[in-house]
Amino acid sequence: MDTHDCDVVVVGHGIAGLAAAVSALEAAASVAVLERAPREEAGGNTRWTEAFMRMKSPEAVADDFESHFAANAGAYLDPSLVAETARDYAAWPGIVKSHGFTDPELVGTLAAQAPPTLGWLQSLGIGFSPMATYLLTQSTTRIMPAGGGLQLVETLTAEAERRGAALHYETTARALLADAEGRPAGIRATRAGGATLAFRARAVVLACGGFEGNPEMLARYVGPRARHIRPVARGGYYNKGEGIAMGLAAGAAPAGDFTEFHAEPIDPRSGVPEPIVFCFPYGILVNALGERFVDEASRTVDAVYEAITRRINEQPQGIAWCLLDQRIEDVTGWRRSVRTDQPPVTAATLEDLAAQTGLPPEALRRTVAAYNAACRPGDFRPFELDGLGTHGLSPPKSNWARPIAAAPFLAYPITCANCFTFGGLKTDARARPRAAGATAPRPAGSRSPASGCSGSSRSTAGNRPQRRRDRPRSGSPAIAGRPAPRAAW
Repeated sequence: MDTHDCDVVVVGHGIAGLAAAVSALEAAASVAVLERAPREEAGGNTRWTEAFMRMKSPEAVADDFESHFAANAGAYLDPSLVAETARDYAAWPGIVKSHGFTDPELVGTLAAQAPPTLGWLQSLGIGFSPMATYLLTQSTTRIMPAGGGLQLVETLTAEAERRGAALHYETTARALLADAEGRPAGIRATRAGGATLAFRARAVVLACGGFEGNPEMLARYVGPRARHIRPVARGGYYNKGEGIAMGLAAGAAPAGDFTEFHAEPIDPRSGVPEPIVFCFPYGILVNALGERFVDEASRTVDAVYEAITRRINEQPQGIAWCLLDQRIEDVTGWRRSVRTDQPPVTAATLEDLAAQTGLPPEALRRTVAAYNAACRPGDFRPFELDGLGTHGLSPPKSNWARPIAAAPFLAYPITCANCFTFGGLKTDARARPRAAGATAPRPAGSRSPASGCSGSSRSTAGNRPQRRRDRPRSGSPAIAGRPAPRAAW
C-alpha cells in the first residue's frame, strides 16, 4: 500500500475542501487533498454552480438570513430541548448538542463568519456583485462571485498549488484510518485503476458533499420517488456519500433531514448544467394526466419553486409540463428564467400541443378551459405580486393569472433535480463532529486535532420540506471549510 504522510488530509475539492486546504496551508501545515473526479471536472457541485449567497453585500448577510434558518430548523421540535439552546453552548445537555436540528449556535456562527470569509476570498482575488438572476421575482437579497463557482474552484486550486498542497485527482476516500487507540489518523483511499493508498495525517477534514450521486443511499433515505430525480449538474454525480458514511460509522451524530434534498425544476431533455425552468408562475403546470395540481404563483418564484418542484416529483411519472401562450412575451426578459438548451414544444392549437407532448387531449382541453374561465380581468404586473388571481378554481392561482388563449402555445417539460442532499454530520461551530451519544462531545475515538466536517458532508439545512430553504451553494461551505482545519490543526 502506497503511504503518504501529511498534517491535514482533506476529502473533497469543492469550495469547502479548498477553503479548508488553503486555510491549513496558511497555518504552515502540509496538506493532501483527495478528489474523486479527474482534474478537468474537479470541484464537486461548486464547479457547476453560479454560487449564489444570501447576502446584501460581501460585508452583510441578508436581513432574513438567521430567521430563515431558524424557521427551517426542524419539524415539530421538542420545545423543552429548544429552550435549552437559550443557555450558553457549554451548558447544553449532550442530547441537545447531538440533536439533528439546525442549532442557533451554528446559525449564529454562519452569519457572523460570512463577511470575514468573503473578505478572505476577496483577498485571494475573487470579486462579488449582486446576482444576475434567473429569478424574475425575489423575496430576499443575493450576491455571487464574479465567474461563479468555477472561479472559486480555479482560484483556490491555484492558491493551494502555489502553497504546496498535494492534489490527488481520481482518488476516492474509502475509510478512516485509526491509530492504536482507535482515534482517526488518516484516510484509506483508492486510485483509478484500483491501487490502494494510505494518507496518514494529524487531521482529517471531510468535505466531500452529500449523496446526490448514490442511487442506493437515495433509495434508502429518499425512497421510491428518487427514481425520477437526478443531480442538477455533473458535479453531483461524483458525490457518493462516503464521507457521511465514514463519519456515522465512527460515531458521529447525524443531522439535517436525510429524506430530503434541495430541489430545482429542470428540463429533463437537456444535458447542460442546471437546465432550470423558472417561468411557470406566468403559465400553468399540468401533470401527465393533463391536470393542474398546484398554485403556480402563491408567492415570488424564489419562495415557492422548491415546494412546487417537490409536488412535481410526486406526480405520475415525476413530470409536469409548463404551459404558456404568446403573451409570455409581455414579461420582459422572461427567457433568462429558462436555462435549458432545448426549445419549448410549440403548437398552433392545444390539440397539437397535446399530440406533441403526449398529454391526454380532452383532459388538457378541460383543464385549460376551467382555468381560463376562472381568470379575472385586472392589472398584470409581472415583477411584483399583483394579486391577479383566479376565482372559484381549485387549486387556485394567486398571482399573474391570465387565460392561456393566445397562440402559439408553448410547453416545457419539468422534472425534479437534486442540488444537494440535506442529511449530513452534526458539528459544533468549529466544524468538529458531535458524537451520536447523549454525552460524548465528539465521535468515539476522535480528538479535537483529528477530524472536522464541512460543506454538504455536514448539515446546516433545515428539516421542513414544505418550507423553502435557500441554497447555501458556496457561501455556507466556504464558511464551514475555513475553521475545519484550524479546529483540527
